[in-house]
Parts: sequence; structure tokens; C-alpha cells
Amino acid sequence: MSEKYAPGTEAEAEDSDFNPLTAEEAQQWRQRNPPVSPWRVVAGQVLVGALVALLAWLVSGRPTVGWSAAYGALAVVLPAALFARGMARQQAASNASAAMVGFFGWELAKLVLCIAMLAMAPRLVAGLSWLALLAGMVVTMKTYWIALLLRRSGVRKTD
Repeated sequence: MSEKYAPGTEAEAEDSDFNPLTAEEAQQWRQRNPPVSPWRVVAGQVLVGALVALLAWLVSGRPTVGWSAAYGALAVVLPAALFARGMARQQAASNASAAMVGFFGWELAKLVLCIAMLAMAPRLVAGLSWLALLAGMVVTMKTYWIALLLRRSGVRKTD
């Protein structure tokens, strides 16, 4: 056993600062820090994707650029909606292992759908602009960060 992790060392002293919350304190913390609904994030992505597509069309003056950006946004929104739906159904998982397997399973489904949509893009979008598609995807993906920033309250340190 390493001296660093031996009982009575500095590492143990740091761990002693941890005080578990009581049931009432945990309930108060949950009320102060409500979870962000995945459906609100998906709705935000739809809104941002539509704005990016409209902006791409207006700036370029070409509808095909707008459709390309819209398809890029759709390649993010549809997989995110699939993931949100799958995780909502998974929420009643009986144990942590099942929840973790479900999370990774739905994340894999999300990734596969996104890749499939990108592979089909040249066939589905006439006059495809890959740059506009990429811009639509990237800006729509950044909506996750916007959702975190717009939360009513951040995580607070407990006393």
C-alpha cells in the first residue's frame, strides 16, 4: 500500500470534509437545481437550426444553401430526439448497470442515425453545400451548451 493512501494521511483528511446530505437537504438541493428537460434542449435545437438555415439562405441568396444548413441541423435534431425518447423510457431502470447500458445503447443509436443521415445527404438534398450542412450541424450541436448556460441556477456548493 502506498504511503499516500495509507490511513491517517492527508488524503484521508481531505475525505473527512465530505458530509452526506440528509433527505431534507437533498430535497432542497433538487428544488434549487431542477434538471434540464431533454425535450427543451431538442426544441431549442429545432429553433436554432431553423434560424441557421434561414440565415444561410439570406446571406447566400441561394435556397439550396439554406436547405443544406437545415439538413445539417436535422442530422443533429432527429438523433437527439431519438436519444431523449429512449432515455425517457429508460428512466425507470431498476439498477445502475441497466441504466448505463441503456445510456450507451441510445447514444450508439444516436450516432448511427447521424452518420446514416450524413451518408444520405447527397441523395436527399439537391445542390448540397457541405459547408452549410456542417455549419448547421455545429451551431445546432452548440445548443447543448446554451441550454446549460440558461439554466435557472447553477450547481451550488453545500455547506
